[in-house]
Parts: sequence; structure tokens; C-alpha cells
Amino acid sequence: MTTALAFGKAAAEDRAALVGYLPAGFPTVEVAIEAAKAMAAAGADIIEVGLPYSDPLMDGPVIAEAVYRALANGTRIADTLRTVEAVASAGVPALVMTYWNPVDRYGVRAFARDLAQAGGCGLITPDLVPEEAGPWLEASGEFALDRVFLAAPSSTGQRLAVVTKACRGFVYAASRMGTTGARDAVSAEAPGLVKRIREHTDLPVAVGLGVSNGTQAAQVAAFADGVIVGTAFVRALLDAADAHAADQGIPAVSELTAELSAGVRRLTR
Repeated sequence: MTTALAFGKAAAEDRAALVGYLPAGFPTVEVAIEAAKAMAAAGADIIEVGLPYSDPLMDGPVIAEAVYRALANGTRIADTLRTVEAVASAGVPALVMTYWNPVDRYGVRAFARDLAQAGGCGLITPDLVPEEAGPWLEASGEFALDRVFLAAPSSTGQRLAVVTKACRGFVYAASRMGTTGARDAVSAEAPGLVKRIREHTDLPVAVGLGVSNGTQAAQVAAFADGVIVGTAFVRALLDAADAHAADQGIPAVSELTAELSAGVRRLTR
């Protein structure tokens, strides 16, 4: 399945799509794969597989800690692609969330080729701007991959026009400035940002940064096409790992997915 089909299915059901994030390799490669598969089974429409990177500037402390441990465990790009393959085999679209340096070092066309061969749908690239994305735009076109760039509350109308034109699949609306992390309340800037993005594109708009429970998911689903959740899922695995019970994180991920899935299905539009 593609992200377009996933968003289309959600829209046909008059709801937002649930997009979940987990980093590859944490707490181990195998547990991360099982957690992603559990997320898919419990109602996630799309899954972002994080590619561990040593300098995760956009990530808050929870995700940064998980990524550090994944790297310490020896997680490599091949492990990320294997996780993507497992998610795709479970029937859910998988994108890689990655900073640009690892892709550049791997080889842009080679990465696109190998991602497509693994069944991946595309990349979310938080630190890559469209003006510097020429090789990726070319490679993603060759291998029919989504390219998801980020729009921020500070983005001008002119900037949103550039970002949305470069996107394929959907647009990632970062609901607030700063790093990732669960918040007590949904950003008041998010609805306005989504509205402004829609003035420039017909692509689905998914909102990320801050959602951690079903109530917040329902709030975002009232104005966005997709709800992106990352830190809350990673926290479930991190808490289990810290308690020396890594496998127990999988039921927690499944339970949270079910709660969020119910949230995006509430008729609040």
C-alpha cells in the first residue's frame, strides 16, 4: 500500500490517518521490528521508521536517547531497511525518517533504489530543504518514492509554496518550533498552519510534534488529514528497556496505538 492509498482510505472513513514513528534498532533490531508490526496490527495507517543518526538536532531527549542506544547497539542502514521491509510486509506503508547526511554518504540514488526494493514508500527529511534536494528529487522520481518536507509555523506563504511544490505523498506540518516531544496540549498554531498549507496544495497534511494520547489525536484529527505520533511510542519502549523488560514495550506500543487509532476516528470534524 502507498501513503496516498492510506490517506485516501482514512478520508473515505471520514477520519484522519494515524502515522506512527519508531527508530530502527531500539532497543534491539528485532524488538523494534516486532514493535512496528504490533503498531501496524493495532491500527496505524502509516509508519515512519527512524534511521538512527549521531546528531539528531530535531529530536527531543526521549527519541535522542533511543537513537543513541540504537547506534551503540550497532544499528546500521541495512537494519533500517530490514525494518521497512517488515512493515511493508505487514501491509502498512513505511517511510524512513532520516537526517540527510546518512543518505548523502550512502549515495542518494543507491539509497532510493534500496529503499524501493525494501518496499518503502519514501523519505521524510527534516533537515533537507527543497533548494538543496536536487539529487533526491531526481532519485525519488526515478523510483516513485514520496518526498516529505517539513513546514513550520514560521514559514511564510512564499516558503510554503516552495515546500509544498516539492512534496509528494503528504506535507509534514510541524505544529510548533523546537524539538520533538510529547506535550500537555496541542499547539494553538497547528490549525492555522494546516489552513495556510492547504492554500498551496491538495496533498494531505499531517501534523506532528506533541501528540501523545487519544484526546489530543482527536483534536488534531478535527483539522488535519493525518496525526503523527513519535515520542509517546518511543517512551513506551524506553520505559520497558529501562525496566530490563524490553519485550514488554511491545504490548505498551500496541495499547497506545489502539488508543490513538480510536482518537483519530472520533467524529469531531
